Amino acid sequence: MTLDWSLGAEAATWATSTARLDDFRPLLPAEEGIVAGLQSGTFDRLGDGGLPTEPDPARIVRAPFLRFLILGGEAGCRPHEKGILVRGAWIAGSLDLEACRVFRDIGFSDCCFEAVPILRAAIINRLFLDGSRLPGLQAERLEARGGIYLRGAEIETGINLDQARLGGNLECDGAIISNRGSYALQGRGLEVRNVLLRGATLRGGANLSGAILAADLDATGAGIQAFERMALDADELACRGSVVLRSARINGEVRLTSAALDGDLDCSGATVENAGGAAVEVSRGVVAGAFFLRHGARLDGTLALTGASIGTIHDEAVCWPKPGELLLNRCRYGAFIDGPVDAESRLAWLARQSPERWGEDFWPQPYEQLAAVFREMGHGEDASTVLVVKERLQRRARRGRAESPIWRALLFIADGILGITLGYGRRPLLAVAWLVFCWFAGTAVFFYAEQQGAMMPNSAVVLRAPEWTLCGVARGEQRSLVASGLSQGLGEPGETQLACFRRQWEASSYPAFSPWMYSLDTLLPVLDMGQRTFWRPNPTKSGGRVAIGYFYFHSLVGWALSLLAVAGFSGLVKSS
Repeated sequence: MTLDWSLGAEAATWATSTARLDDFRPLLPAEEGIVAGLQSGTFDRLGDGGLPTEPDPARIVRAPFLRFLILGGEAGCRPHEKGILVRGAWIAGSLDLEACRVFRDIGFSDCCFEAVPILRAAIINRLFLDGSRLPGLQAERLEARGGIYLRGAEIETGINLDQARLGGNLECDGAIISNRGSYALQGRGLEVRNVLLRGATLRGGANLSGAILAADLDATGAGIQAFERMALDADELACRGSVVLRSARINGEVRLTSAALDGDLDCSGATVENAGGAAVEVSRGVVAGAFFLRHGARLDGTLALTGASIGTIHDEAVCWPKPGELLLNRCRYGAFIDGPVDAESRLAWLARQSPERWGEDFWPQPYEQLAAVFREMGHGEDASTVLVVKERLQRRARRGRAESPIWRALLFIADGILGITLGYGRRPLLAVAWLVFCWFAGTAVFFYAEQQGAMMPNSAVVLRAPEWTLCGVARGEQRSLVASGLSQGLGEPGETQLACFRRQWEASSYPAFSPWMYSLDTLLPVLDMGQRTFWRPNPTKSGGRVAIGYFYFHSLVGWALSLLAVAGFSGLVKSS
């Protein structure tokens, strides 16, 4: 981030203060010490250099006097090139640097301010307030070549950095920032390199909506309490690094709606509590890196990733939101890393969505996205499982929208058949498996019919032939035939007509019956192996009625499964 510091002739000199040193005489003891050490270039320690708890006369410095020095003092009373550096002062009055241009560092470490410092629209180099206690900090539209450092500071009525531009970091590590009536940290439209809140306590939340960060927003170990249920408002945040909330304790919503993160969103070990509302909102956001939700992270509220785009997801099942608290509609992500990568676990993950809560009956896109990720990761079977579940739920939702009970029942039957036989078109090989099952079942039925003599030639000529007719007559009995007159029966005791027929030399040229081939021939309409042409069940024999009934059922099922298999492989029965 580059700021324009070209100020003509004024760039080479100190800004001119309207005050004079004589205006502040007699100087206070602490002020005398500061003047004596102006050229040292180091921090002037007042007292023991620690944070004063009360206005000690030996440590009191007037804010207008400090302003006089910060703006360059006067001849013979110029600060060092490193700027004004004071430690352990009690600063009385208001330090007002609004619209001022200061080309040296301003350093007040471990100081106690009686009034809110004002740097609104100022242009400065760097500001050090480490360990200090302030009633607030007003720095809207501030421009700083470097950063602002508030490490370990205590600030009572918050920090206002709206539309400020910092070339360095905003460092608030370990700081305690409070504001009962608004955000503790106000930084709408802030431009900065890093925002560091590691171990900080924010009582009132932070508003960084529209901020531009050249690197990271790091709130590792921070404690953030919400202002009006909003703990971190970072709508439309542009962050070229990562947002790190690792091990943070947050009471309120973390909002990153439409934010763009070039790095990661790390919620590892974080606790975000906002029951009844959103815990983490990243809808329409972009996380180019990874989203971390592991190491004991806990979200009491909704995790909203609607329309978000995420590089990879690193999570643990124990850290997932509660059922009904997950929103993944139109969310896109690239892979799962260090987390569950199986259909059962991820379907349980998707089941934590509750479209009904948001006025919808079903969201198909999260299932399609999960299947696509599984397929890209090489888990093809898991992808198919996900799509089968998606089809079942989507069809159930469609039946729920049907107004007619009759139509709903018909859809239920059709969906049931498609689910059992084809996996709703997602597993067309199921139809092949059913065909194989029917083949074996038909083989058993027709084998039984053969053993019972309930199979007969499918030829009128053979059925009228003496060798077939007389095999139905027991040996020793006679029957009158038109062609040969009175003839002797050929059937042996206990022998079926079919077995007798097979013994006759006239039957040697007739195709042999095979239960395997007969079952296959009657099952598949595209095959013609001759078995169905030459043989059929005999309903007059024991087991024949069962065989003929199954014959018709077998043929119909074969046609249906064959058509379903073709439709399944072609994708005609998929709902989408």
